[in-house]
Amino acid sequence: MTLFELYNLPFAIALMVLLFISVLQIVGIGDFFDGGDADIDLDFDADGLSADGLGTGGGLLEGAFSLLGLGRMPFLIWLMMLIALYAIIGLAGQQAAISLLGDPLHTGLASLLAGAAAVPANGALSRPIARLLPKDETTAVTLDSLVRRDAEVQIGTARKGSPARTKVVDRFGHPHFVMVEPHDPHAALTEGETVLLVRREGETFYAVQYEHPKLGLD
Repeated sequence: MTLFELYNLPFAIALMVLLFISVLQIVGIGDFFDGGDADIDLDFDADGLSADGLGTGGGLLEGAFSLLGLGRMPFLIWLMMLIALYAIIGLAGQQAAISLLGDPLHTGLASLLAGAAAVPANGALSRPIARLLPKDETTAVTLDSLVRRDAEVQIGTARKGSPARTKVVDRFGHPHFVMVEPHDPHAALTEGETVLLVRREGETFYAVQYEHPKLGLD
């Protein structure tokens, strides 16, 4: 069996694509394909996808993604595995057809069967492989996640229209330095004082002192 025979052409192309992506990864420009952050986010809003009592759409989508193996590993690794399985299954299937039938399957049929087999095989294989991959938990946080956290005024006194540099620690223990004004326009937040960030407008946060009545509200 020759790799570049017409009946093997889809699988030969798949192997060349796999080689091309691998070379780009080696030379360090593979981020072109995954945008530098190719993980699939499986946080669905189930209520938003349900309608007319037909069930929870988010759960169905999440279940489908889980069966396919999406979200268990970086998308580029998942894609490369799928391409490799497609090529291997296709070439093996054509070899088996030649051995059993004396002739290879039609190119289109062989490609369709290989794809149909590769998708569930990739989903099953992704589970054990994902456990072996290093888990990189991102520690990036949004500015809004800093609201409702304690902060310490570090430089100057914060007054309305005159924010002060303030240190706030995120949930990962990383410090952030933000500009803070008092939520109460008549108040002043002095240097060294610990305050509570209660809202954000653009790049400016607003904070209250701990004796502020706002802290007693639900």
